[in-house]
Amino acid sequence: MSHYDAPFEIHVHGDVPLRNGVNYAQLQEALKPLWTYAGAKSLADGAESAYEEEPGIKFDAQERLLTMCWTVAGDLDFRQQLDDMCMALNDLAEEGAAIEVTFYDAEFDEEEADPEEESRDDFLMLFVGPTPAAIMQVQRDLLVQDVVNLMERHFDASELDGVVAEIDKLFSERFDKLVSSLELGKPPRGSGGPGGHGGGRRPRHLH
Repeated sequence: MSHYDAPFEIHVHGDVPLRNGVNYAQLQEALKPLWTYAGAKSLADGAESAYEEEPGIKFDAQERLLTMCWTVAGDLDFRQQLDDMCMALNDLAEEGAAIEVTFYDAEFDEEEADPEEESRDDFLMLFVGPTPAAIMQVQRDLLVQDVVNLMERHFDASELDGVVAEIDKLFSERFDKLVSSLELGKPPRGSGGPGGHGGGRRPRHLH
């Protein structure tokens, strides 16, 4: 698509630890929704950000780490590209990881706008991981970090153990419900599902 006069500047930011053995070709395919949206013909061609000061999309093979600090001009249809990317990265991720996406209103000028006028800026937090449990773990860790940072203004860290325990309880209950829902979708033990494969398919991604 053409991004001339696109209504948003979209920034994608996050680090994703990758499984041992993941190669550049696999990563290029997983990130294809991003670089094709930017009008590139390959990951190498599309890895550069719209802003020179941003490192763009980097793959550290030695550290097995995907790093993204990348901006592209676009519209709300970019959300579908993000969904496709997350589904693909789930198969390559070593552990759960968060990806921040910010839509900046390219047409909004804060200095010239009327006081009551608001920008169309939007923010998404996406999660990828090899399993639902891995995704929930990183969601839990981020929530604990946010809550503790907020409450430490008023309480000592040692006083917040009960709060953290309650957060853990909520995530445990959510995970139990997820497992239960997956169990309901499974055929009885000893029988095969369609095509001879037993068991329900796990969700590709949660966010």
